[in-house]
Amino acid sequence: MGKQIAFFFLLTILFFSSCERQETKFRIGISQCSDDIWRSKQNAELKMESNFHDGVKLCFASAYDNSERQVQQIDSLVKQGVDLLIVAPNQVESISEAIDRTAESGVPVIVFERKTGSKKYTAFMSADNYEMGYQMGRYIAMLLSGKGKILEILGFKGSSPAEERHKGFSDALKNFPDLEVVSTLQGDWTEQKAYEEVKKHRSELEDVDLVFGHNDRTALGARKAFEEFLGQKQLPKFCGIDGLPGENGGIKLVRDSLLDASYIYPTRGDLLLKLALDILENRSFDKETLLSSAIVTPENAAVLYMESEELSNQFERLEQLHQKADNYLQQLTNQKMISFLAASLVILLLVLAVIVYRYYLQKARINDERDKMAHQQLQFYTEISHQLRTPLTLIEGPLSKLAQTDIIKNSDSQTSEMFAIVCRNTERLSGLINKVLEVQTGKHTGGLSFSEIDNLTVQSSKPATVNNENNNNKEFTLLIVDDNTDILTYLKSILSDNYQVFEASDGKEGLQVAEKEVPDLIISDIMMPVMNGLEFCRHIKDNIITNHIPVILLTARSLDEHQVEGFKSGADAYITKPFSSGLLLARIDNLLKNRKLLKNIWESQNPISEPIVEKKIEPSKPPKPPKEDVFITKFKDYIDKHYSDSELSVETIAQDMGLSRVQFYRKIKALTGCTPVDLLRKARLSYAKQMLEDTNQTISENRYVCRIFFYFVNRRPAFTCFKKASGKKAAVRMQLYFLP
Repeated sequence: MGKQIAFFFLLTILFFSSCERQETKFRIGISQCSDDIWRSKQNAELKMESNFHDGVKLCFASAYDNSERQVQQIDSLVKQGVDLLIVAPNQVESISEAIDRTAESGVPVIVFERKTGSKKYTAFMSADNYEMGYQMGRYIAMLLSGKGKILEILGFKGSSPAEERHKGFSDALKNFPDLEVVSTLQGDWTEQKAYEEVKKHRSELEDVDLVFGHNDRTALGARKAFEEFLGQKQLPKFCGIDGLPGENGGIKLVRDSLLDASYIYPTRGDLLLKLALDILENRSFDKETLLSSAIVTPENAAVLYMESEELSNQFERLEQLHQKADNYLQQLTNQKMISFLAASLVILLLVLAVIVYRYYLQKARINDERDKMAHQQLQFYTEISHQLRTPLTLIEGPLSKLAQTDIIKNSDSQTSEMFAIVCRNTERLSGLINKVLEVQTGKHTGGLSFSEIDNLTVQSSKPATVNNENNNNKEFTLLIVDDNTDILTYLKSILSDNYQVFEASDGKEGLQVAEKEVPDLIISDIMMPVMNGLEFCRHIKDNIITNHIPVILLTARSLDEHQVEGFKSGADAYITKPFSSGLLLARIDNLLKNRKLLKNIWESQNPISEPIVEKKIEPSKPPKPPKEDVFITKFKDYIDKHYSDSELSVETIAQDMGLSRVQFYRKIKALTGCTPVDLLRKARLSYAKQMLEDTNQTISENRYVCRIFFYFVNRRPAFTCFKKASGKKAAVRMQLYFLP
């Protein structure tokens, strides 16, 4: 576990560290033919432009004017996996094969500033070197007024800028026959080479009027040589090409009169990188791009130098800002790493704490698993209990009933003994099953052993005698709900002699029968399909039609928690299988007697039979009444409001209370012992009696009330009821008064 945590921690650190490093999107190789201030300026521009493009990495290489070295550097850059190559060829033909190999390998190639003999490059960008040579020739002709001797110092032999500048310069001088190029020296773009060549040809150059170097460094080297051998004599004029800004650039040399003119040779590293990105990102681009330029003269050198200095300062500031940004990002990266390491340490401590905590919770988890297994075991034995006790009930019950028949009572001693053996062993089997189930579910039944169960006295299989004074006429109706057909048959056989019995095979069907028939008592199993007994019992107690009906749960679930669950669902009694038929009959008789006693008590205190007198009752918060009382109160309030309605009928009352006529009749009868018609008649009699007793008027003066009374109530029943309520004399007076 510890090794896994450490390994995960290490992987997380490496992952976050790699996320902090900027992902490289493009690698661009740059092969420079030499290393001078012009190349340095261009490289700086490339770097600055790359700061504005995420994921660009530049790889620089300089050949220092060595073609073989440049070929090697190009091949090396390709092997490193650059996505694009920018190359400034040292010579036209020397690196053509290397460029071809690069293009054939699938790497795009941009040739910059100098031309190459290869035709496989992707794009070309440069200034027009021929135009530069031509314009410098025209300017020199103007500077010398079309007459004089000129020294030309060439660039690197074989390089395209040197060849094109020479050609442009020569073509421009053709228009000025009085201008003579007295000597053409071979240089290599460096100041030292020009210095050496001028000193070598000193004798030939004493009367030169102007020196034209193919770049500013060449012109400056020639000036130094002339200063040495001419001394205080007048120096010739000096012109070059490049026109770079900065301390040693051509613009400052012109401003300071060290050169008489220069031609700006643009570096434009920013445009070069944009072209590279256009190629890499598959945007449109021009295959050849020529950069514009201008001549630097003493007249504009100061302004150009000032502008270049300002640009240089801005460039430096941008570079400083970029550097600061890099530093801030690095600090942020370091802070993130420190924060991450601290968070990781905290996480490790938390993980260790969790491990320790889990160690101490191991026993608790084991206990939870044991509890879960115990619960599953309990469910299993509950199912087994149901499966075993149901057939035991179907054995014990019929045996008990057979014991009361004449066949068994009048049988010979051998048959009686055999029957007794069956009864004893059935009860012994029941006791053994109960013992096994109770031990397995954690109940040890007083610590009885199996031998003690064997020695228990076998109870008599004779059923208890039930004294039910109302059984003969089947006054009460019962509903039996059980999915076991044999149980239904057995229960019906022991109950149908005394009660009218309805049947249902599950809770849903039982609920429909209960709502339709409104029985006096319900007997239900618990473990049934569709709707179990507990849910069925809750529906019975929540239904206004059936909430007054007592419910007996008859089931094999014998544990205390099972019984608690049953009583919480609203059951009135709980009997476990196997059961004695006598016990069941006695429990049914007891519940029905209690219900009848409640009827009598209710009838003696029935508010409907009392005089309807308006009384002022102090407001108080009464306790929540039972659901049966709520129904009766609703019925009473309805009668109080509508007893004088001559069209009032039982059907109307039932409809207004949301019940069918049969359901309403049976519920009122079950709760009060009276029919709805009797209750309505009693209410009207009470009202008439109250009107007669609470006034000094005679019957003749109360003629209107009495007419209403006899209109609503049949005369003979009304006379009997009124006689009981108001006395025989008043009843006779009323009857005589309304006789024809």
